[in-house]
Amino acid sequence: MNLPVDEHPGNHIAGAKLGSHVVLLGCGRMGSAMLAGWLNHPENFLKISVIEPAELDKKYTESDVIAHYSSLDDLANIDATPIDFVVLAVKPQMMAEAVSQFRNMALDKIVFLSIAAGLSCEWISEQLGGNSQVVRAMPNTPAAVGAGITALYAAQSVAADQKEFCVRLLQAIGGVIVLPDEKMMDAVTALSGSGPAYVFLLTEAMQAAGEQLGLPQELSYKLARGTISGVGALLDQDTSDASVLRQNVTSKGGTTAAALSVLMEDDALLKLISRAMSKAEERSRELGK
Repeated sequence: MNLPVDEHPGNHIAGAKLGSHVVLLGCGRMGSAMLAGWLNHPENFLKISVIEPAELDKKYTESDVIAHYSSLDDLANIDATPIDFVVLAVKPQMMAEAVSQFRNMALDKIVFLSIAAGLSCEWISEQLGGNSQVVRAMPNTPAAVGAGITALYAAQSVAADQKEFCVRLLQAIGGVIVLPDEKMMDAVTALSGSGPAYVFLLTEAMQAAGEQLGLPQELSYKLARGTISGVGALLDQDTSDASVLRQNVTSKGGTTAAALSVLMEDDALLKLISRAMSKAEERSRELGK
């Protein structure tokens, strides 16, 4: 299925709609990453209200644009500024309870942006009592350093300018790809959402193998991490297909060819990754039920 996608480069929120009151529900790792990115362009927000029971880092509380509340009730009692966007940055298992807090509010003008795995726009809308202005996104952990990649899908009821603002919110943590079909989101979760863990596991395996071959732990650690990060930078700058880049480093009869003869025998690695991602996609679908 070759469906077109709309790609947006990262780290560019300039030009976003001014005067927006954004509520961030949950400020864990991903929420904090987004908040840090938004602070690079505070002029694009009327106000950012963070709802998080735990204390916030001092760099956030010192910002004039950020207000911190322990609950939605606290926000409602203190600030009557109309809310334009709510970013739902809580775990899927906590989403039903978290979203239910908003059901007593006037929701017709609020867009809800969810970054929870597995939960469809329809499911979130139902939790809100039928509000259909929902945008669903799947970022990944490199967002912590502004190098994430996020796939986004917006329900048809979301206006073009509202969708564009959501894109710009996520551009603060990396590149954004707009999906034409929400059904693609479970596969996206398996690929890019869970993908960093696959690469981290590969890094662990390379480091451990280096030590088994006699390298000191610190040296193997540096070489494994440096190799993985360097490959990432190369992939970012060279648009050649990954198979071409692999072939470029593989000399016939050389050491790399010897290693790949093991990894590629009977498509062993390909099949293993395929099985792993299928399990991740299956779990994503289960979370949405």
